[in-house]
Amino acid sequence: MHTILIENGTVLTAEGWTDPGYVWINGDRITAVQPGKAPPDLRAQAGELISAQHCAVLPGLVNAHTHLSQTFMRGLAGGRPLLPWLKELIWPLQGALSPEDLRLSTLLGLVENLTCGVTRVVNHHKVAPTHAHTDAVCEASLSVGLRVTLARSWTDLGTNAESPDLVTSDLRRLFAQWRDLDRLTIANGPLALWRCSASTLQRTHEIAQKNGSFTHFHVSESQDELNMSLDLTGLRPVTWLDSIEVLGPSTQVVHAVWVDEEEIGLLAQAGAPVIHCPVSNAILGSGIAPLAELLSQGVSVRLGTDGPASNDTQDMWETIKTAVNLTRARTLDATALPPPAALRLAIDKNALSPDCPADLILVNLNHPRAMPVHDVDSALVLSTHGGDVDTVIVGGQILMRNRRVLSLDVPTLLEQCRHAVKNLRQRADIVA
Repeated sequence: MHTILIENGTVLTAEGWTDPGYVWINGDRITAVQPGKAPPDLRAQAGELISAQHCAVLPGLVNAHTHLSQTFMRGLAGGRPLLPWLKELIWPLQGALSPEDLRLSTLLGLVENLTCGVTRVVNHHKVAPTHAHTDAVCEASLSVGLRVTLARSWTDLGTNAESPDLVTSDLRRLFAQWRDLDRLTIANGPLALWRCSASTLQRTHEIAQKNGSFTHFHVSESQDELNMSLDLTGLRPVTWLDSIEVLGPSTQVVHAVWVDEEEIGLLAQAGAPVIHCPVSNAILGSGIAPLAELLSQGVSVRLGTDGPASNDTQDMWETIKTAVNLTRARTLDATALPPPAALRLAIDKNALSPDCPADLILVNLNHPRAMPVHDVDSALVLSTHGGDVDTVIVGGQILMRNRRVLSLDVPTLLEQCRHAVKNLRQRADIVA
């Protein structure tokens, strides 16, 4: 098996940071994480040596919610709240996307995540008019090397509604076609409560659970959405989910900006994780999610960038810092969400330890924004940008080293994307 020795770094272990420390990778697993210098005999055995001098070595970041198709819609969120932005720009562009557009936008989005230190992505896949569209996204996902979950979106109410039978049959097809893969999994991705019927939510949630997966969708993102859910069901969104028995550990609630105290209690009781997307919530003027309250009640929280159309980047480091900033601004508490806690939301509480998958990153801290590094957590959470990520390893495979992506030709991809976006705008009749 191929072996990698990462040495002389500041390493995040299950017990905390150790400096210096080393990590030994054998095949696709971590087999040793130790403080101090690597033994000479281990160095002699290594198939590849990586110096982590002046770098933090830690688990890869998890981008728990994005829309990769929106890389082709970046920069269009300015001056529009959520619903007008969707209706006037995003939905027309999504309707014009071809399978080739989706392949390229997926590659572009995954490369952006990769270069920012993300090793796992949940892609809420919004454009599924044909099997070819979705399969193009799956195939592109496999080619980059990150771990990707495709949450197949759907709506059976209102604009662009699909029939419940079509939705359930396509979900079953996806679970069957793309099963038993190490780096690609499928999930159920209803769009939003006000666009989904109770019966189809229940049916698709059951399909996901039977396949060992989860349901992932937008809940209480904006006041308008909250009001539409109240008009449709007569209940607040989380309360309604609980009433139809679609709330539990396998239900991922994205945004949760407008949940109240009772709903937070229901989320905690059900063990339903919340995906917090602070940058897009701020850009779209949707509000500030009650992150401190969610955490204090024991709700499991992960972080996501949301799609590039509303963020407008997928730089998870920006997301981590914004989560800290907005939590403190909302609570008027400078001690809220300390850097170690914020970082652990972004790595989904993972740590480097023996027998774990070898999914890890090296982040350069030897630059003017981070110096002097009094505290590694603070340097990462408050001073780091995506461009500081030096090396990314997934399953023991080096996907980026010295800032160079190894799995595909990035300059050629960028040129292909420029050409595709120009044609897409013409087809969608988007002038400005």
